[in-house]
Amino acid sequence: MKNQTIAVAGHLCVDITPGFPHTKTTDKVSQLLMPGKIINVGNASFSTGGAVANTGLALKKLGTPVILMGKIGRDAFGSIIKDTFREYGADEYLICSEEESSSYTIVIAPPGVDRIFLHNPGCNDTFCMDDLDFDAIRQARHFHFGYPSLMRSMYIDGSKELVRIFTRVKEMGLTTSLDMAAVEDDSEAGRQDWLQIIKNLLPLVDFFVPSIEELGYMLDRDLYEDWLSRAGEKDVTTVLDVEKDIRPLAETLLDLGAKCVLIKCGAPGIYLRTAAPEVMKKIAPEFTSWGDLEYFEKSFVPDRILSGTGAGDTSIAAFLKAALDGYPPRRCLQLAAATGASCITAYDALSGLRPFPELIRRIDGGWEKVS
Repeated sequence: MKNQTIAVAGHLCVDITPGFPHTKTTDKVSQLLMPGKIINVGNASFSTGGAVANTGLALKKLGTPVILMGKIGRDAFGSIIKDTFREYGADEYLICSEEESSSYTIVIAPPGVDRIFLHNPGCNDTFCMDDLDFDAIRQARHFHFGYPSLMRSMYIDGSKELVRIFTRVKEMGLTTSLDMAAVEDDSEAGRQDWLQIIKNLLPLVDFFVPSIEELGYMLDRDLYEDWLSRAGEKDVTTVLDVEKDIRPLAETLLDLGAKCVLIKCGAPGIYLRTAAPEVMKKIAPEFTSWGDLEYFEKSFVPDRILSGTGAGDTSIAAFLKAALDGYPPRRCLQLAAATGASCITAYDALSGLRPFPELIRRIDGGWEKVS
C-alpha cells in the first residue's frame, strides 16, 4: 500500500473565545467596547487554532497518518497545545522554543457583530527552515504548509525562507500543498508584494488552496476593492460570480505555473481548476486524468450552524486526503464541501467531523445544497 502519511507545518496558536449571551446585540462595536465599560460574558473556551491544528488534526481524525510541526513556547498556552495534540497522538514533532512565547488569539464574537481578533503571533514569527525535522518529513508522502502570511519569517524577503523549505521538500520527492491566511492592510504582511511571493512559490506547489478573498487581495487589489464596494455590508463571497470574478484569478494562477487550484469561496461553495494533463502528471502519474478540469461545488446545507471556525481548514484536509487516497476529483470536491458543512455544526473545528463513508452515504442520498 502506498504511504499515506501527510506532514503539516506552519501556523499554530491557541484561540481564546469569551462566551457572549446568544441574544443578538444591537450595540455597535464602538459602543460595545467603550473604555471603562464592563461587559458580562460567559465561560471562555480554549482551543487550538492555526493550520497545523485545524488541518493537521482534521486529517488525523479522518484517518490519515500525520506528522505535525508547529512551534510553541514552554508556557501555559504551549501546554494547552501540547496536551491537545497528545490526546490525538500527534505531539511528537511539535517544536518547543525555550525563549519565545506561544501564539494566541482572543476571539471577540458577540452575536450579530463581525468577529474581532486580537492576535499575538508569538514564536510563529521566528519559525524557520531549521525548526523542521526533515528526517521525519521524509517519511511522509505529502507536505502541507499553512498560513505563511501570518508568519513573519515566512513572508519577508520575497518569502525566501519558505521557498527554501518547499525546494528541500520537493527534492525529497514529496507532493506539496499551500494554504494562505488573510492579512491586514496596515500591517507589515499587508505591505509585501504578494503577487511576487506567489510567483516565487507556485512552481514548488502542487495543490494551491487559498480562499477567494485572500486570492483577490494578493493578486489584484483593485479587483478586491471592487468586491468590497459591491458587497457593502454583505459577505464578499455572496456577490462573486464564477465566470467574472473567480475564473480569471484561477487562470492567472495557471499562467504563473499552478497545477491544481482549490479556491474556498465561503458559504456558496468551493472551486477547482487544474492545468493541462501533462502538467498534472508532474504531481504524480495518477493525476494525469485530473487535467483541464473546472468545477464549482455548491456547499451542502448544514444541520445547524454553531461556528465557522476551521471550516476552510478542515475542508482542505478532506480534499487532500481524498485526492491522495485516489478518489476522483468531483468526489474530492464533494467530500471537501461535506466536511466543511459538518465542521460548522460544532463550536470547535473538529467535533463535527464525520468519516468519509458516512458523508458519501449522505451525499449520494441527496444531501440538499445551498440555493
